[in-house]
Amino acid sequence: MNDLIALHNIVKVYPPNVLAVDDVSVSFCKGEIHSIVGENGAGKSTLMKLLYGLVPFDSGRIEFGGVNVRFRKPGDAIAMGIGMVHQEIVLIPQYSVWENVVLGAEPVRTLGRIDSRTAIDAVRSKIEEFQFNLDPLAIVDDISVAARQKVEILKLLFRNVSVLILDEPTAVLTPQEIPQLFAELKRLRDRGHTILFISHRLDEVLELSDRITIMRKGRKVATVEASETNKESLATMMVGRQVIFTSKRTPHQRGELVFEAQHVDWERGDGLKLLDDVSFSVHAGEIVGIAGVEGNGQFELVNSIMGLEQPTRGSFLVKGKDITSLSILERRKLISFVPQDRGKMGASLSASILDNAIMTHHRLEKRFSRWHGLVLDYRKARDFVDMLKERFSVQMASRQSDFRSLSGGNQQKVILARELLLATPFFLMDQPTRGLDVGSIEYVHGEILAMREADRAVLLISADLEELFLVADRILVMHRGCIVADLMTEKTTIEEVGAYMLGGRASA
Repeated sequence: MNDLIALHNIVKVYPPNVLAVDDVSVSFCKGEIHSIVGENGAGKSTLMKLLYGLVPFDSGRIEFGGVNVRFRKPGDAIAMGIGMVHQEIVLIPQYSVWENVVLGAEPVRTLGRIDSRTAIDAVRSKIEEFQFNLDPLAIVDDISVAARQKVEILKLLFRNVSVLILDEPTAVLTPQEIPQLFAELKRLRDRGHTILFISHRLDEVLELSDRITIMRKGRKVATVEASETNKESLATMMVGRQVIFTSKRTPHQRGELVFEAQHVDWERGDGLKLLDDVSFSVHAGEIVGIAGVEGNGQFELVNSIMGLEQPTRGSFLVKGKDITSLSILERRKLISFVPQDRGKMGASLSASILDNAIMTHHRLEKRFSRWHGLVLDYRKARDFVDMLKERFSVQMASRQSDFRSLSGGNQQKVILARELLLATPFFLMDQPTRGLDVGSIEYVHGEILAMREADRAVLLISADLEELFLVADRILVMHRGCIVADLMTEKTTIEEVGAYMLGGRASA
């Protein structure tokens, strides 16, 4: 294959002294799927943003089709046939599929009015051309996350891009949705498109890719043929040490009852039950996992436990105390919480890293305040952030940098660390390793298991069944708002859990 894109000795420094991309040279061929992997903060996304014109590089050069280019903005890259789909979906939910696709490139009639019929026909033609199975008239807010991901890709195909950069595209998808996306990406490759695929999920990378480039600490480690490597080798190159992919969970005697959900119902305003008679318990020294296809009540369950929604019926208890009517702050004295949406619920992106790291701690722990709680003790807060940074390997330029300046994985590490360090009996985790690299996931799993050894009770909601089988003692399966199975991990299989998730077995 001939090189379509060649990056030569690319360097990017973020002030004051963060070397994000360090003398990287790599090439991408026409008609290949080329994955870029590495730890959080390794420079993967930054390298692609430099190529796309989102961020300027400091030195080096880029060739596209044998010609030196330097895109000043994404519009320049799109005009040359390079498009990027970011990790966070940025569609307008109230608009239809076709309106989102043509936005900014609308066909118009006389007097500048949008020619909606021509636009709909053009979008429908693109959908059929690329076999995307989308309804151009559907409202984006009403379609699945996987369908929204396809709309993002379709926006770029509508603009005739030949190179697609996908940044963690499967992070928001359920396991059932990923094979369809991969089939569509392979069809695009076979039609001559070049796919640049950023991911932490090594199994997916090996299944999808033709070639793989590994980065570590801003430098390129190697580019290898996917057919000539394996998961263990990739992980070692990524993190610089061997990564263990088998469960470290050992037998542990569970203790007292810590958390109970008792006959919980949650109804929408139109009468639709999203939680239906949900009852279960979690004991000290026990990790209970919840599996289910997204949209089967997990989100409503989490919100109800945390007080973001009030259940229609039923109650929640922590160590025998009914928390159903307590304020969120009162619940936080008993519950550590890692939400699935770190940007909206887990952090304040515009606040500093320090402010985000001490959230909740500063309200519940006297050590962070002086003068009877009237003044924050910044020295102790800084020491806390430095300890958190060291213990959890968070890569940051400064404690006072905006939280949004961190990579997605490092944002997740700060939130996880903050919650792990709260002295609560019950830990609620909703997709805690989403967006983390293999080394960080291994570390987080170790911390979860350490909480189990310390007799904390853990409820883990995850779309990754392999994750649940690695750390959970029991797996509850949700389907249509109900708990349809309560299975001991050692006595079930991924296939059995998957069958319950899809409603294929009788309720337990």
